[in-house]
Amino acid sequence: MGTFAREIYDVVGIGFGPSNLSLAIALDEYRSAGPDDPSQPSAMFFERQPAFGWHRNMLLPTTTMQISFMKDLATFRNPVSSFGFVSFLHASGRLTQFVNNQDFFPTRQEFHQYLEWAAARFADRVRYGTEVTGIRRPAATEGDAGEPYVELEVRSGSTTRVVGARNVAVSTGLVPRMPKGVQRDERVWHSSEFLDKFGRMDPAGLKSVAVVGAGQSAAEITRYLYDELPHAQVYSIIPSYGYCVADDTPFANQIFDPGAVDTYYFGTDRSREAFWHYHRNTNYSVVDDEVIRDLYRRSYDEEVRGLDRLRFLNLTRVDQVKRAGDETRVSLLSLPTDETPELDVDAIVFATGYDAMEPTALLGDLDRYCLRDDTGRHRVARDYRLVTTPELGCGIYLQGGTEHTHGLTSSLLSNLAVRSGEIAESIIGRRAEPMAEPPLRRVVAGETG
Repeated sequence: MGTFAREIYDVVGIGFGPSNLSLAIALDEYRSAGPDDPSQPSAMFFERQPAFGWHRNMLLPTTTMQISFMKDLATFRNPVSSFGFVSFLHASGRLTQFVNNQDFFPTRQEFHQYLEWAAARFADRVRYGTEVTGIRRPAATEGDAGEPYVELEVRSGSTTRVVGARNVAVSTGLVPRMPKGVQRDERVWHSSEFLDKFGRMDPAGLKSVAVVGAGQSAAEITRYLYDELPHAQVYSIIPSYGYCVADDTPFANQIFDPGAVDTYYFGTDRSREAFWHYHRNTNYSVVDDEVIRDLYRRSYDEEVRGLDRLRFLNLTRVDQVKRAGDETRVSLLSLPTDETPELDVDAIVFATGYDAMEPTALLGDLDRYCLRDDTGRHRVARDYRLVTTPELGCGIYLQGGTEHTHGLTSSLLSNLAVRSGEIAESIIGRRAEPMAEPPLRRVVAGETG
């Protein structure tokens, strides 16, 4: 006899960051005959973190979002949604003050509060501190000719259970990228863990620090360390000649419009290449103009005062990091001269970006049913669903890791609401008709299980 899942949902979300939170909202707002309609899709989400959190370690004071508040979890899909940022401001009693601020870009702290506010409304459909460790097809059972589903192994602490899903939305997030051969420890950090690691240190013991990278996070961390450690030498190690400004002008910003996804997806190889060639500077390895000017003012002020506490090492790469006790020796490579100077620092932060979400390991044996293109990458339909063989009748949707098929907005907030709406519509449109006597109990939307 096969093992049946005790619960089966129309949708199981793996991860509960902004992407799957937005999907939860889109599913919640789907109404055909009212909230008690039995065709209302049921959903459950599993998140490894103990509570909702989005880039908590980069919530630096005064840092702002790089997108308009209108590009929230729902507004571009449903302008009258009660889950919009404006609704959050109203509920928080700050709508008038925000308008008076005359700014399209809220602080990251406030936007994170908004995300937490929205996530709290799905407390009955999220299991925090819970990890999905594998996905598989259910074992064949005599008389089991029901609608297709997959089984997910779910672990919480020492307890493992199995749940079923007719559709799976994978949103496990980006993977921090470190240079080859460099290992993270208590003094070698990635930007994704910055505030946590910095908070564990005695500031007085940080007399020399370095930041590696040329993007927004690198510039913000450099500014933060310079301000927070007035006694410290701060090095900014930049592979380019200096920080490059992010192009957020109106025409360039059209790259993040929902319609640009169609242009990319249905375009030729030449047009896709043009997207990346001409428009990488809208998001990758670039910095907001305000942050660049702010850092330059600090650097110039140091020169006026005859100081040299903030140093920019341009056209320089990190070749090696050696750790010995509390000492961290960084071997550098100067690109113009091929010289290999060394730095001794008390801590070094690698703001070296992230690798795209890769679902292969999570899918396990299920991956053999997923088709790939000529370059070995997963084929993904326009509705963000993995293209699979007929044997796998369930929908597996990717919220991230689709840059090769859907373009620059694959892992960004800009198109979040529309993307989640398209996935929700696909799930609802493809859903099989309920069986008269289903082999598994159907979970009503919002049921805790």
